[in-house]
Amino acid sequence: MHVGVNVPNFGPGTDPSTLQRWAQVVEGLGYDLLLLSDHLVVTPDVAEQYPAPFYEPFTTLAWLAGITERVRLGTTVLIVPYRHPLLVARMAANLHQLSGGRLVLGMGVGWARQEFEALDVPFEQRGKLTDAHIRAMRAAWEDEGDYGQGRIPIWIGGNSDAGIRRAVRLGEPWHPLRFTLPWLRGALDRQKAVADELGLPVPELVPRIILRLTTEPVTGPDRLAGEGTIEQIVDDLEQLRLLGADTVVLDPFAGDPEETTHPEVTWQALAAVAANLRRFRTEQL
Repeated sequence: MHVGVNVPNFGPGTDPSTLQRWAQVVEGLGYDLLLLSDHLVVTPDVAEQYPAPFYEPFTTLAWLAGITERVRLGTTVLIVPYRHPLLVARMAANLHQLSGGRLVLGMGVGWARQEFEALDVPFEQRGKLTDAHIRAMRAAWEDEGDYGQGRIPIWIGGNSDAGIRRAVRLGEPWHPLRFTLPWLRGALDRQKAVADELGLPVPELVPRIILRLTTEPVTGPDRLAGEGTIEQIVDDLEQLRLLGADTVVLDPFAGDPEETTHPEVTWQALAAVAANLRRFRTEQL
């Protein structure tokens, strides 16, 4: 199983030197992916959770591609309705080629109503726009002409029933975000029912889970996957593997923007997870 990290590209502690150090840590520890979030306009509803500065993902990933060698690069999640699909197809195809085929695009419909209004994109049409834009991008990439770069990997983000159905309908891996394991098991059952209803295959599972390392076990029905002691986190990753996940993304941001001013705490947690994953994999051989 591949494991990636969702790197904060926002907040008071984020600047180019910090992003460079993040890339060095993620790649140096042996993680397989480095992913960024997406917002274009830091409207009040966005700023409440993800304050400025907010580094745009395509430009930032292009820069990170030049200072990394192995780690795959991508988004979790790119808000599809915000950009013209042919612009995204162009940027993604170029970045995929320039990075040596390392790009993956997690995509979603978005949630920030004020940001939609600032961009003059109809909020109520975001699901329909997402479907149409993804189809337009795939058609552009499959064209043998100027956009042709083959199939760039797409993940369909979202925990709603609409997101579950979208992943089945479009035939792309499903990228659920921050959940309990019981919720995920129920969601996978619902997804299987949708796939059977539509006569389509069940999509691959590529989840994003929280990373919150604690010294004492976290118990109770509301415990999120990735939350607790190192033993709990490693076991969660194994449970996800058994549920069919080929890739899991760790999301270390717990919601307080001040966390971005001291990333060393998260780097220590990532180092602990990486070391224990190596030990676990060795024991399994």
